[in-house]
Amino acid sequence: MKNTNITILNALLAVDIAVIAVCMIIGERKWLYSSQIGYWSTALIVFASMASYRNMVAKRLEQGAIPHDDDRDTLDKIEDPYDLYSEEEPKESSDIAAAIKEEKAKLKANRRSVAEVAKDSKASLSPFRLASYGVLIGGFFFLNQNHYLHIPSYIVSLGLPMIVTVAVLLRSAHKSHGEDKA
Repeated sequence: MKNTNITILNALLAVDIAVIAVCMIIGERKWLYSSQIGYWSTALIVFASMASYRNMVAKRLEQGAIPHDDDRDTLDKIEDPYDLYSEEEPKESSDIAAAIKEEKAKLKANRRSVAEVAKDSKASLSPFRLASYGVLIGGFFFLNQNHYLHIPSYIVSLGLPMIVTVAVLLRSAHKSHGEDKA
């Protein structure tokens, strides 16, 4: 994963150099300031989100809350997510009321408690992620207060880090998927 983070950072730097070059060619200082503050604050949010979710999943794996292995393989899960075509004989239920009670009991057992929801929200409320959103908001107010805010370049620069990150992750997933076949 560290290798992927370095690849993402290198891609972000390459795209940022292109953004700086465009701003220098156009010669508009507002564009440069707006794009840089928007670009790097969003990049910081992306890295903070990835780190907080990675930590959350690692902790849940440690605690055993997420099962490592399943008796069904991945392809079977994709083709038959509700296990409708399993080879087991379905139980014949002559009493519909009993079947409804059984399904309600299953739903009640699968209901998530407040504590489980709080565990999942830890990733959303991590200090690093909240601080990165603070940088985004503070950067916007700084640009607006000093009359450097150029809305079109700011909005475009907010989207670029996410696009670059998704592209790098898709490329690395495609590359690793190709290695798995070989």
